[in-house]
Amino acid sequence: MAIRLYRAYTPGTRNRTVSTFNEVTKSFPEKKLIQKKHFAKGRNNRGVITCRHKGGGHKKRYRVIDFKRNKLDIAGKVASIEYDPNRNARIASVYYKDGEKRYILHPRSLKVGSIIISGENAPIEVGNALPLEKIPLGTAVHNIEIKPLKGGQIVRAAGTYAQIVAKEGNLTTLKLPSSEVRTINKRCYATIGQVGNIDASNITIGKAGRNRWLGKRPEVRGVVMNPIDHPHGGGEGRSPIGKPRPVTPWGKPALGQKTRKKKKYSDQYILRRRK
Repeated sequence: MAIRLYRAYTPGTRNRTVSTFNEVTKSFPEKKLIQKKHFAKGRNNRGVITCRHKGGGHKKRYRVIDFKRNKLDIAGKVASIEYDPNRNARIASVYYKDGEKRYILHPRSLKVGSIIISGENAPIEVGNALPLEKIPLGTAVHNIEIKPLKGGQIVRAAGTYAQIVAKEGNLTTLKLPSSEVRTINKRCYATIGQVGNIDASNITIGKAGRNRWLGKRPEVRGVVMNPIDHPHGGGEGRSPIGKPRPVTPWGKPALGQKTRKKKKYSDQYILRRRK
């Protein structure tokens, strides 16, 4: 993937960058692999805003992605690489020998026409899915299951990969993109390779309207609000927050405060915390 730059024709194009979409080979998705997508706009079932700054955006259809990779020992051919509006990674449509079609996350360097397969005896090649116990040490993997047969839940964003660093008993030790080191059951499946579209993190939005296209509404700083609206609000002119530490609109500590539960079930599997 490459990044396309703009000349400063307008203020919105001065710093704007977009993907060139060179790797995309097909413009329209498979009709049988898309579903309607409901936009909650940050509301709960009573219509109350529970997550701010969400709403609007372009209409999308959800692409059904095969995170489980449970079509075992059946070879599939990569038919196309497509854009997915619901994620920053690209997706690849795979046509299996038995006639079924599925979408998978597109690994870096996987080409149209490549053959992929899932299973314990699959070769160690990009795009193939295997249990962690069958993958050699030092291999880069993505779309990793946390519980066997549940489907990949971590390392799915564009450009990410985890590295297998050790194996002991029923557990495999992985170094995650966040630099966290944790153990996962050896029977969990993972896909070989790095997720494609590695330059996604280098894209500059360029203007506020582009964020509105993505369904993101504006954020307003607490210090410019009135005291009734935010604990940071009030004061004459430009004034500091007037508190020992920054807080949320509901008075809880913000900016650096750890929010993870002190006794979470997965603590026993984490060998080194993320930085």
